[in-house]
Amino acid sequence: MENVQVFDSPGKGRGLKATKELWAGDVVFSEPSFAAVVFDSLAENICHSCFRRQQKLQRCTQCRFAQYCDRTCQRAAWEEHKQECGAIKTYEKAPNENVRLAARIMWRLDKEGSVVNDMQVTTIDDLEDHIYDMPEDDLKEVKVDIHNFLDYWPRNSKQHTVDSISHIFGVINCNGFTVSDQRGLQAVGVGLFPNLCLVNHNCWPNCTVILNHGKIELRAQAKIEEGEELTVSYVDFMNLTEDRQRLLKSQYFFDCTCEHCQGHLKDDLKMGGKEVDGVKVPEEQVKEVTEYSQKMLEKMDSARSAGQYHEVIKICRECMEKQEPVLADTHIYQLRMWSTASEVLSYLQYLEEAAEYARKMVDGYLKIYHPNSPTLGMSTMRAGVTHWQAGLIEVGHGMICKAYAILQITHGPTHPITKDLEAMRMQTEMELRMFKQNEYIYHSMREAALKNQPMTMMNEPTGMEEGIKNLFRKQKK
Repeated sequence: MENVQVFDSPGKGRGLKATKELWAGDVVFSEPSFAAVVFDSLAENICHSCFRRQQKLQRCTQCRFAQYCDRTCQRAAWEEHKQECGAIKTYEKAPNENVRLAARIMWRLDKEGSVVNDMQVTTIDDLEDHIYDMPEDDLKEVKVDIHNFLDYWPRNSKQHTVDSISHIFGVINCNGFTVSDQRGLQAVGVGLFPNLCLVNHNCWPNCTVILNHGKIELRAQAKIEEGEELTVSYVDFMNLTEDRQRLLKSQYFFDCTCEHCQGHLKDDLKMGGKEVDGVKVPEEQVKEVTEYSQKMLEKMDSARSAGQYHEVIKICRECMEKQEPVLADTHIYQLRMWSTASEVLSYLQYLEEAAEYARKMVDGYLKIYHPNSPTLGMSTMRAGVTHWQAGLIEVGHGMICKAYAILQITHGPTHPITKDLEAMRMQTEMELRMFKQNEYIYHSMREAALKNQPMTMMNEPTGMEEGIKNLFRKQKK
């Protein structure tokens, strides 16, 4: 590949480094999946070829499992689905996503070999599988998958050793990458991208990864010097250092030694107390409210999972009343409360209150995340839209413009989300001009428009930025 070179990264094994100077927003490389499958839970809602969500899908008449937008998608997928189709018919059901992905990888390896295009800089065989590093419970799950794979794998296909099959499952387990829908807002499947597997982790990375038109793009998040290692973050930086370390060790089997981990950078902000006129809230009080917040977050998550949204808001309000005089505006438990309250209040159409909490959330995120973080960009977009819907056009337009600037770097101008955001930016700019010319006419026209076309209930709150946070996906059943 033109912009990258494989090298031995000290303490990390193989990695990729830049072969030339790169600037924020540059596409370092793009890569199609070696193989990808739709999640089991969404198999009937997502096209198995283009991974688009559609209300009406056409089922494969042979296996009765695969679903497609139309004949065009079905024909495009046939080469990859052909052997899978026969295997599902013989097996009399579709196995789980891990087994389906492993089988697709094996069929492609058997047909095309380990290098399938000139851009590929590593092979599946050379990727780490960490089979012997897995906890006993995870290893048991892999063994069950291998057993099911052997039952599913056709007798007329090339037969493989248990060791080679185990390697594929190990690679999927620690290198599977979430595939999103066409707008990049929901995880709908999992795939394997060999080149991406060589990009090592850093908690404060210089690159970010997005899916755009069926391919992953590694994009520079900041200026990168020639010879500098390319890194992405496997976990959300909002986690405390200790929690990030634990997640990385349990899911990816390494200890992070990045500057932010060694210095526990920003942990003080994430668990800090409020400061009023230069006087800090006593640590004991901060600890007490932190522990209380932890219990309330568990209650809130339980109510949210049950769809009890009014109960969620009740819990949030009760908790925030105790948090706001004591905790810093960057405390992660307060940020979680603001984020959830904003999402659920938007869903329930309490838009002005939702906008208030969304603004507080973004103000806190600005002090914690990298200025070009995709999570910051998506959260700012959500906050901007909430303000716009609440009729707070000045703040809404400003936030949408800020989000647009970030997503130009993290997603690029051709990504569907960036295009949506550009349309919002132009619309809010027009409305802002109208507002500045005559506030009364603006609000009168807005009220008339809402009467003619009342706001409908929004989609259930799921956390727009979650797809960005969880791109690197540890396989769990």
